[in-house]
Amino acid sequence: MIKVENLVKTFGAKRAVDGVSFSVERGEVLGFLGPNGAGKSTTMRMITGFLTPTSGTAVINGHDIRTDAVKARAQMGYLPENAPSYGDMTVTEFLKFMAEMRGFSGAERNKRIEETMEKCFLTNVRHQPIETLSKGYRQRTCFAQALIHDPAALVMDEPTDGLDPNQKHVVRKMLREMSPEKVIILSTHVLEEVEAMCNRVVIISGGKVVADSTPAELTKTKTMEAVFRSLTTTADAGELAAKEVAP
Repeated sequence: MIKVENLVKTFGAKRAVDGVSFSVERGEVLGFLGPNGAGKSTTMRMITGFLTPTSGTAVINGHDIRTDAVKARAQMGYLPENAPSYGDMTVTEFLKFMAEMRGFSGAERNKRIEETMEKCFLTNVRHQPIETLSKGYRQRTCFAQALIHDPAALVMDEPTDGLDPNQKHVVRKMLREMSPEKVIILSTHVLEEVEAMCNRVVIISGGKVVADSTPAELTKTKTMEAVFRSLTTTADAGELAAKEVAP
């Protein structure tokens, strides 16, 4: 379970995240939506321990990210936006490095590498340097490092960004297969992915949660795009107007 409790993050005078709270249980795939600058990535970085909250916290399977950070992070796999990795390493070398960083060695390390490569459809590129791979394979390689320790929770920021339809299909298939046993938070701008994969939706705008429901409830009378626009346009317009009149 992931429980986010009144997260706040300020940068100088700017309050990027303003009291965000929600919880996600095992078996749920939560679509975390919002326009650019809404505070999505900042929230996800706080949940995963990459940013320290100004106030509030997140609890991952009973471990508080502020007071029990090492154990909280051990419960999570994190796929940041843009799939960072070491381009001069082969896929196998990179996964070996990440497995060892997670505390695995010897036969157990090798077993996890093999299983993860099969799960992420990487075996045919295992000896290629990452910098020579297509974007889809690079994305899957970074996805594999998030899975290498079989975490209870997955937090993913734009996991299909820039992928072609076939590559998106592979990523969606992987998520569907593992979702019953994990807690998954998925940040995306692609609204069709939310309806295809998510059974919960949280929409954030101006650093605040403006909706927390199921896709079916949100789209009873409107399309997901119409719902998204109705909940986020006012806040964005207000922020834009403030910038335009600022000295």
